[in-house]
Amino acid sequence: MSHGFYLGRRFDLKAGQLTDEPLTYDPRDLTTHGVIVGMTGSGKTGLAIDLLEEAALAGLPALIIDPKGDVSNLLLAFPDLRPADFRPWVNPDDARRAGLDLDAYAEQVAATWRDGLAEWGLGPDDVRRLCAAADFSVYTPGSDAGTPVSILHSLEMPPGLSWDQDGEALRERIGGTVTALLGLVGVEADPLRSREHILLANIFEHAWRAGEALDLARLIAYVQQPPFARLGVVDRDQFFPPADRLAFALQLNGIAAAPGFQYWMTGDPLDVGALLDTSGKPRVSVFYIAHLTDAERMFFVALLLNQVWGWLRSQPGTTGLRGLIYFDEVFGYLPPYPANPPSKLPLLTLLKQARAFGLGLVLCTQNPVDLDYKALSNAGTWFVGRLQTERDKARLLDGLESVTHEAGEGFDRAAIDRLIAGLRTRVFLLHNVHAKGGTLAFNTRWAMSYLRGPLTKDQIRTLVREGLVREGLVRGEAKQPAAKATAAPPPPVLPSPPPEVAPLDAPGDTTAIAPQPADRLSVFYLRPRVTPAEYSAALRLNTGSPVELVRAGAPVYRPYLYASARLTYQRARPEVYHTEEVSRVASADRLANWDVGQATVADDELAYAPLSGEVRYAPLDRELTTATGVRRLETSFKSYVQQSAGITVFHNPRLKDLKPQVGESRDEFLRRADAEADRLAEVEAVKLRAKYETQAQRLEAKLIREEQELAEDRLDHDARKREEMFSGLETVGHFIFGRKPLRSISTAATKRRMTQKAELDVQESEETITRLQADMKTLNAELEDEVIAIGQRYDDLATQVDELELRPARAGVEVQNFALLWVPTWDVELRVGDEVRPATVDGHQAPPVEVVSIRRRQ
Repeated sequence: MSHGFYLGRRFDLKAGQLTDEPLTYDPRDLTTHGVIVGMTGSGKTGLAIDLLEEAALAGLPALIIDPKGDVSNLLLAFPDLRPADFRPWVNPDDARRAGLDLDAYAEQVAATWRDGLAEWGLGPDDVRRLCAAADFSVYTPGSDAGTPVSILHSLEMPPGLSWDQDGEALRERIGGTVTALLGLVGVEADPLRSREHILLANIFEHAWRAGEALDLARLIAYVQQPPFARLGVVDRDQFFPPADRLAFALQLNGIAAAPGFQYWMTGDPLDVGALLDTSGKPRVSVFYIAHLTDAERMFFVALLLNQVWGWLRSQPGTTGLRGLIYFDEVFGYLPPYPANPPSKLPLLTLLKQARAFGLGLVLCTQNPVDLDYKALSNAGTWFVGRLQTERDKARLLDGLESVTHEAGEGFDRAAIDRLIAGLRTRVFLLHNVHAKGGTLAFNTRWAMSYLRGPLTKDQIRTLVREGLVREGLVRGEAKQPAAKATAAPPPPVLPSPPPEVAPLDAPGDTTAIAPQPADRLSVFYLRPRVTPAEYSAALRLNTGSPVELVRAGAPVYRPYLYASARLTYQRARPEVYHTEEVSRVASADRLANWDVGQATVADDELAYAPLSGEVRYAPLDRELTTATGVRRLETSFKSYVQQSAGITVFHNPRLKDLKPQVGESRDEFLRRADAEADRLAEVEAVKLRAKYETQAQRLEAKLIREEQELAEDRLDHDARKREEMFSGLETVGHFIFGRKPLRSISTAATKRRMTQKAELDVQESEETITRLQADMKTLNAELEDEVIAIGQRYDDLATQVDELELRPARAGVEVQNFALLWVPTWDVELRVGDEVRPATVDGHQAPPVEVVSIRRRQ
């Protein structure tokens, strides 16, 4: 085991049996990252725990992102394997199904764990060695259940980077942080078009360049009064008016004003250097985020990944493995193009460049369809377990094929397909580009940690209180455990009725165990939009009458179908390419009728686990329990979407470069058409002006020459007039003094003729100049008339609008999710005045604003 991670034993797929040959994995191969893929029940959580246990034993620090609470089971390691250690963590429903009380069931689990470890050559000493090998921490961002995480320093410029050398990396860091921050307030931001994104990004860059310690309060102040006068070339108040900035600042202030936000600002700093420090005992840090909304999860994951990359940039390169990042469910965080959530860029960057710094990423998912396989081509190790559908298998095979081609190896798709088809629970294929011998199968070993299923936030709090972890410090060196409770406390995550509210009996047709749907159906749980306490409070507020919640039953989950699809609209001429996501929720008692009672659900309303505490389940329609029935329903959804979906775009056939845009109104298109027509008119006018400019230059050259000739003619004329005058005086003198005047008279006559000729030359030049000036005016007038005509012609073109109705082709409808959605409802009794009335609170209802009618029992 010292030569590698002990993950299990080889499995002979042909014989269908386990061999005695141990499967060890060289941890150095994780510098090129790893991917774990498998459906629910494939055993991927056990494999991940095995991998992380081996990493801790090997002295490797790890950052673990736990969106569902499964990997927090790593904290449940009991060296003595006593029943009393297991008892607070066993599932009461499992005990009831086994027909045992909690004490007896805990004894059974302890024995199972002891025997399971022994079968794989492990025992209490190995568990004890694991507990002492590392400092195990559990962090709960936005909560004090574990160790809170302060995000204060996450808004500051990362140390060790400079604008001169790392400007591009810093701007990428700013972009990811801003996008994640805007996601918290529900703003879907395009970095190039969203004025909110542009404003915040400029504020971050200004503060970081100035060396300011930016926090949320300063950021909000800068939104109201930015520290710069212009954004680009536009005045800031014109780009983002003060009134709009105030409204935006109030949105951001809503984050800081939320009662639970204090837990985001206190606690341990998000110091990746300390978490991945290898100078002493390694730290295994679990970031438990199951209690957060989807927007909060995305915000924190993006911050964490950006912090990791910022820290790595300051580290020296290495060829060895210095630490791990494990992401338990990467669904939604690394989707294929064109989706681009805030987490995607730092994940892509780490997948491409973290190997040079010795940091390995291991990504896990049960949804192989929604992954960016181009990004995962950087992963050298793939662990493949059982898959749910043929589509999942085909998508995974495409990804593996691209990986092997990137590595310069051959890929036998048919052979791998056959191997995947033969997998069973806890049996995985290992495809390692670094190892010789091709793809092999192995059975995972027994985990040293107790795999009890997802932990709730309150159970994380119990972990800390009972000393299994102490605010993320050392398991073996924590304070002495307090007396163990007889059962793990399961207070509900959402507001529950006050203590004096008596429970109602559960409906007779419900069960404590969720009915099992067909394998091809994924399963989600709706986060309630309204609870009984909120329901009664809203009635009291809206009616003005005294309304009291008297009794409330346990939440009963009722089945709905949740389906989502990506639609592609495509047309060659005019060119249109548009994709959009649609989702529908339909009651399971109206199967295949998607028009009746349809509703929509946002991604952040979906959870992987039910509410904590006692819950009940309504029965499932038989069609939801068979693959054939589910396939028929999925086909009906696809047909419904194809027939009901449609978009309208506008097109101008005369303006070839004006592409239709989805979602714009006719008026918006006409404004774009006007702008395009103005552009084309200006282009044509520029060409016309160039043509006239040539003629104007010729006229102007002639005019200049004539003006020069006129000046010369006037000088000549003045000179001739003077000569004529002097010649006349000479002739008069000759007469007076008696000299012969004949020659003088002849000379005077000549001078007179020359003066007259010069005068004619002046007149001719003046007339030519007048004519040329008139020609210039005529030319300018013609140019102006033609430019006006061009403008009028393009104005007419801009009004020619065709309305195009587009529908997706059948191949353009790709079903993304087809799932069973459990929606919580509560049977309650309300005292309205003196009367006690029964009612049903539907968790799918929006929080009531107007009076919500009370359904009377018949």
